[in-house]
Amino acid sequence: MISRTLRSIGYKTKSDSVSISSLIESEKTKSSDNTRNFHIENQDTLSTMSTEKTDKPYNKTKNYLEMLVPPEKPQKDMLLGKAQPSQRDLLMVSVAPGFANRDGLLMHRDAYDAFLKMHQAAQQEGISLTIISAYRSFDHQKRIWENKWNGQQVLSGNIRATDIADPEERASEILRFSSMPGTSRHHWGTDIDINSLNNSYFLSGRGKKEYDWLKENAHKYGFCQPYTQRSDRNNTGYEEEKWHWSYLPVASVYLETYKDSVDYEALKGFQGWQTAKALSVIENYVMGINKECL
Repeated sequence: MISRTLRSIGYKTKSDSVSISSLIESEKTKSSDNTRNFHIENQDTLSTMSTEKTDKPYNKTKNYLEMLVPPEKPQKDMLLGKAQPSQRDLLMVSVAPGFANRDGLLMHRDAYDAFLKMHQAAQQEGISLTIISAYRSFDHQKRIWENKWNGQQVLSGNIRATDIADPEERASEILRFSSMPGTSRHHWGTDIDINSLNNSYFLSGRGKKEYDWLKENAHKYGFCQPYTQRSDRNNTGYEEEKWHWSYLPVASVYLETYKDSVDYEALKGFQGWQTAKALSVIENYVMGINKECL
């Protein structure tokens, strides 16, 4: 597990930081044509570590990342998206204008700092990365889930969940692209959705260039795609999400803590919660990720 490796190694840093304010100004001056059609067809989300460099390159074969101070294990409420504002604000920071498609997004501070580094590197190669979803609370995820559960939002394939009578089958259909409240990686502030919520966007044109850049470079900044093709994940978990990227140095510790501390008694308080255990959502969805993200 990467989280174990993180505890045994140190992270060498230099003082050549790039300030957030300078990145924002760079974004403004270099991106006058940055107005973007975000292709948000899957409407799930409509609702400073310094930027130093390391002398030691990322070893993709060994698949490890180095940190100066490995993140502390989070409290259970944080894992479930139920952290109090005071607790949340200790770890989260606001995404600055120019890096998101709207105001009000929050990220884990370490994940945000890493994103700023990645954003700058991508921009230098003509690649624009814009966050369209980041931290979500339990209540936010509950709204997404229940809007689908009650048929207020159409699912993939232009169907409504209310057309499916069996509760487990209904939940399974929603789970193709949406997490049950209390099981989303977005609760941790470590995971972001970038540029589009439609896989087809990343298959051609600008979207393909963006995705190809992320596949080649995101790991250098600590980011991993947790939901690759299901056939690569023993056909478990959500469908592929080319837009979803996770900050691994923190998320791997959170995932390991989740596995050890969260059980099905904690997954209640939303419509359809009774199906969670029957569908093994912890084992099949929370843990059903790209093995490089473990």
